[in-house]
Amino acid sequence: MLSMRLRLCDLHHPEWRAQGGRWVNGESWIEPTNVSTLVMEISDDHAPRVRVRVRECKRDDADFIAVVMSPGEARVSTGVFGTAPLFLVEMAGELHASWDLTMLRPHLRADRLVPRVAARTLTRQHRYTSETLFEGVHRLTERASATFTAAGLSIHYPEPAEHVLEPRTLRPGIDPLTTLDDLLTGVIRDAPTVTGCVGVELSGGADSGNVALAIKTVRFPEVHSFGLLVGGGTGMRQRERRRAFVEHCGFRDTPIPAMQHPPFCPRGVRALRKPHDPAGAFYQEAFDVVREQATARRCEVIFTGTGGDEINAHHSRTHAELPAPELVPWLGPKTVRALTEVNDHLAPIPVLPVPTLMAFGMHNPGFLRSGVWPVSPLVHPRIVRFMEQLPHQYKRGKVLFRERIRRAGLPESVAAPAEPENFLAVLEKGLRAHGLPVLDDMLKESVLVDLGYVDGKALAQARKHADAAPAVPDLLCDVLALETGLRSLM
Repeated sequence: MLSMRLRLCDLHHPEWRAQGGRWVNGESWIEPTNVSTLVMEISDDHAPRVRVRVRECKRDDADFIAVVMSPGEARVSTGVFGTAPLFLVEMAGELHASWDLTMLRPHLRADRLVPRVAARTLTRQHRYTSETLFEGVHRLTERASATFTAAGLSIHYPEPAEHVLEPRTLRPGIDPLTTLDDLLTGVIRDAPTVTGCVGVELSGGADSGNVALAIKTVRFPEVHSFGLLVGGGTGMRQRERRRAFVEHCGFRDTPIPAMQHPPFCPRGVRALRKPHDPAGAFYQEAFDVVREQATARRCEVIFTGTGGDEINAHHSRTHAELPAPELVPWLGPKTVRALTEVNDHLAPIPVLPVPTLMAFGMHNPGFLRSGVWPVSPLVHPRIVRFMEQLPHQYKRGKVLFRERIRRAGLPESVAAPAEPENFLAVLEKGLRAHGLPVLDDMLKESVLVDLGYVDGKALAQARKHADAAPAVPDLLCDVLALETGLRSLM
């Protein structure tokens, strides 16, 4: 939510002043993200101690980044929401930070990667941690803090968040559907919009559908819906479900054919070699179009259905086991060695679901870049806690979510579709038409092969098999996305 450069020598003389959208002190500066729903507060009542806080407007339980500065020290902290990451790097008595990794580009070295993070990325064993791909670059995870002094930068994790370990029994007469409706509507009503022009990602599924129904209840002055259509027979049924929600809620809809914007497509960020985070989402090109459309319609906030799967899952917080990763045949020796460390230095249990926070890190910086603030109501802490306590029979198969759609009067084909949408055909088109040429180029010259993270001979063998295979192995997307992302930052 902010970018900054802090010099330790400037902190001894705190004379902060507003200048061109920034707060400046000597050669130090702090700049909030250019999003209308954020406010920056400066407190210097206890000079030489100065406190800067960037937060969502209008909300008491707002997401925030706080910076407390005193002579010789700066401390950065954040809350539970983790809407957007903050990346930090210290060098020669200066602290550089930004929500946009590309703004730290002068400090990113493709030849100085963290092996276990590269191994996680190449094998889909992603973990929530302060570590990033790049040595010396840290992520401020939820509720964590970072301290910057002459001794350097240190990261401090919080205590693990408390969670409900087992579901509870409902009291007689309690309707969980009414409770969910009240909670969801309340969270959406508190969204930090100023003009009331909002958007919603509407896929046609139960998660985004439930968010859409709550938005209809709140009655914002102007609501736009955006959806990526997957194409084919599945896409036709998805289109019908979306149309049912749009007509029921009265949204101004913008459908976007995802097949026209597959991974590695010519007009996308990767093909154009625009600097971007190598850990970006598979479907970044398509979601970039969604963000462009939301900006064109002047949406201040976009609501998403992110987290619906996680809050409906049946978790055992005492006997949790991660699924075995898929075998990746082209791993290089450095990756193989680092696989023993993939579970090292993890952040403690957060308030929000871990997969949700990781999805935020991949998707949300793109919204901030477009001037739009993303809100995911389903994983607000109040709703997370409610769903943890709920007996599992209400969560299995998203029973409660689907019943809420039925009660709204929408047909069974919308509440419980026989064939939910998926992006596999979009991924296959992207890999087949655009990814394989990228792979051909990678076989000639590759950062990952040169550094020992990828076995070039095994990758070349996979390339030969891909031509004849009915589907290009989707694991190739991971290695291609990482390679192109690293090249974009060099």
